[in-house]
Amino acid sequence: MGLKRFEERLERLVEGSLTRPFRSSLQPVEIGRRLTREMDLQRRVGPRGLLVAPNIFSVSMSLTDVDRFSSYIDALVRELAEAAREHAEIEGYTLLGPVEVDVFESTRVKPGQVSVVAEVHEGEMPCELILPDGHRIAVGDTPVVIGRLPECDIVLNDPNVSRRHAEVFRQGRDVVVRDLGSTNGTKVNGSPVSAVVVVNGDEIFIGASRLVLEAP
Repeated sequence: MGLKRFEERLERLVEGSLTRPFRSSLQPVEIGRRLTREMDLQRRVGPRGLLVAPNIFSVSMSLTDVDRFSSYIDALVRELAEAAREHAEIEGYTLLGPVEVDVFESTRVKPGQVSVVAEVHEGEMPCELILPDGHRIAVGDTPVVIGRLPECDIVLNDPNVSRRHAEVFRQGRDVVVRDLGSTNGTKVNGSPVSAVVVVNGDEIFIGASRLVLEAP
């Protein structure tokens, strides 16, 4: 299921054009399959019986394939990382740090093939807002401002969203959502809020948009 969503998101991102140049060669979903297969093969029982899976991935391809993916490489890396996170969630794996994917050229890899090296690295899990299109925005001490204005950190083109609608920021170990006096208000998990501490999985509704907090 995670890989299917990965393929669908990537195709939508490039407006369906990705399947044409890669029809007879290396497909993005094949890379995703290799990546999640390495997660399955290298999972291990960690502290308290948790299944720990790799979170750092080095993807090696031929120069030919790297060139052919060049227009979409940032999107591909982003979606591969999301596919790994989704696979971990589906399989009940624990990740000890943020997911990172890097793509490298290799003279040892033939066109149409891919090599994936997966490792477990401990690190501080990021605090992020997952946007409706799947993009992620890191949340730190500096407020992430959401609204209609182009200078907002998250711009929502929605007449029900105020110019500067709400902000999300870290306050010590907490994450806070604060409404900025918007016309139509801000909701968290369906309830109107002025300022509230949110936790992992909470849903923030602004206009017609739903944002999800992913936090350690």
